[in-house]
Amino acid sequence: MDRYTFRLPDIGEGIAEAEVVAWHVQVGDRVEEDGKLADVMTDKATVEMESPVAGTVLELAGEAGAMLAIGSPLVVIEVEGEGNEGDQAHSDAAAAPASVRPESVEGPSFASNAEPEVKSSPSTGSGRTEKGAKTLASPAVRKRARDLGIDLSQVPAGRDGTVGHSDLDAFLTARAAVPQATQAPSSESSAEPVEVLEGAGEQVKVIGLRRRIAQNMAASKRHIPHYSYVEECDVTALEAMRAELNELGGDRPRLTMLPLLITAICRALPEFPMINARYDDAAGVVTRYDAVHLGMATQTDAGLMVPVIRNAEAKGLWELAAEISRLAAAARDGSAAKEELSGSTLTVTSLGPLGGIATTPVINRPEVAIIGPNRIVERPVFVPDGKGGERIEKRKLMHISISCDHRVVDGWDAANFVQALKRLLEAPMMLLAG
Repeated sequence: MDRYTFRLPDIGEGIAEAEVVAWHVQVGDRVEEDGKLADVMTDKATVEMESPVAGTVLELAGEAGAMLAIGSPLVVIEVEGEGNEGDQAHSDAAAAPASVRPESVEGPSFASNAEPEVKSSPSTGSGRTEKGAKTLASPAVRKRARDLGIDLSQVPAGRDGTVGHSDLDAFLTARAAVPQATQAPSSESSAEPVEVLEGAGEQVKVIGLRRRIAQNMAASKRHIPHYSYVEECDVTALEAMRAELNELGGDRPRLTMLPLLITAICRALPEFPMINARYDDAAGVVTRYDAVHLGMATQTDAGLMVPVIRNAEAKGLWELAAEISRLAAAARDGSAAKEELSGSTLTVTSLGPLGGIATTPVINRPEVAIIGPNRIVERPVFVPDGKGGERIEKRKLMHISISCDHRVVDGWDAANFVQALKRLLEAPMMLLAG
């Protein structure tokens, strides 16, 4: 009998670490070749790890919620015949991170965000930058290091004097091998523990998607100076048109408010390009988009997910309705592909009938704005009577909320954009015009 160490493989996309979100085996279990070992999460994708060998599980790398560097041991298995722990070359190859594409963990690296090439040789014999010299790295690498709490000046640079994703991977792998007590605490782990009070109930560990949500929301509020603007819209005519379209729709998907709102957003955006944008704050570059890749905040049993409607501006009402239904179902049943859960340029978030009077949504970083329709309510309103006076009518009213990144979107622009939305929603036949 011998031991086989299965190390966390390079899952791709330039990642350096992953979180164990679920174990399918326990110590002492028999596992077959290709049997399920664990589910690990990177960014927004969950990947199932399968055993390359058959045998008995001897060791697991921590409990659910553990963060592991690529190349670090995941499971140790007792196997019949020869294992791999004595093969030093094999172990070193497994531990060393494979080459990765030069892309950010949180999204693609755009050419417009690239820093100009610097003709210098800052690295010393140790591979680190000289004292006082700026570490050379791409914006994507800087952002990734910042999100991981890594000081780039501590990362040995490559032969060209630039710190790349592979250098970060190697640094993380080496750091993972250092006993935890010798590592400096991160800003999150250094927080004082919260006292558990008398009468406490169940304690739930924050792992997996819930941890990602917590980290992303904290990063958004920490890095983005938010402000919100709210306007009231009379959607009486819009709701009447929606009901009529549904009566005439036949076998087509039923229209909710969301495809109508998305159509209005896409009609208004060309005059306000600063809204449909992503901000690379490390490079100080805003990339504006002609295409509207609309994120749709969706509540699932696992937590909030944001599937993306690609090229929403090119879709008709019923196409949008069908895509909304498909993506929401895929997010909730876990079948959504990774590319369907990333790459949005603007997000809409709605709580439907629970929407409240007004909301102040948190921006889906690196986007610069998020739009939130609120609950439709019926109230008496003064309206013109056509004779120079006014009369009271029961009208359907809805508040539209928008939160914006004040570094990129001025309050004047946000207010004018929402007013443009209001005009479209209150004269809904404009949404059907070619």
